[in-house]
Order: sequence, then C-alpha cells, then structure tokens
Amino acid sequence: VQLQASGGGLVQPGGSLRLSCAPSGSIPSIYLLGWYRQVPGKQRELVATITSTGSRNVVDSVKGRFTISRDNAKNTVYLQMNSLKPEDTAVYYCHAVSYSISQYWGQGTLVTVSS
Repeated sequence: VQLQASGGGLVQPGGSLRLSCAPSGSIPSIYLLGWYRQVPGKQRELVATITSTGSRNVVDSVKGRFTISRDNAKNTVYLQMNSLKPEDTAVYYCHAVSYSISQYWGQGTLVTVSS
C-alpha cells in the first residue's frame, strides 16, 4: 500500500495550491495524517498534522496560510496552501499513522513558488 500525493506544481508568490493524498489500496484505519516537506540538503520538516477527530497542528511558519483537512471515509488528507512564498518551495510528503502504529509515506509532490 502506498500513499499517492498530487497537486504540486509551479505557482507565483502569493498564489495557492491544494495538495491531496490518498492510499492506492486498502489501508488500516488511520489515526494521524500529516504533511512534511523537504528542501534538498535539509532535513524533512513537519508542516501540519490532523487526527481522526479533527485536532490540527500547524507549524508557525505556515500558520494562517496553510490549512490541513481530511476525509476519514477515504483516508485522504488535503493541504490548502494560500499566500505561498518562495521559501515554501519544497517536495511535500504525506504521512499516515494507523491505530496499530504502522506508518506510511507518500512519494512526494514538488511545489515550486517562483515568479
């Protein structure tokens, strides 16, 4: 089972993108869904997480600009990104943790913010 992330692309500063991530096959019930991002040469960093009950955690650097949401029936997670900045440029990875503490990662989708 893999997670399939989509929605990345090239956008101008101030623009918006919506990332989606869904499992490619059957997956156990998921407790925690999240998004991470990574710039070449740097460690992967947390962007946002959301639990099955809707409790959200968003890092300060994107607070007020990014919104995480999920569809529990589909084990799908979304990241709405508004007011994008060049420093948001990265490969974005989705992440899932099941109730049995199994972890799943998506393949990554590239977001480039540039004029």
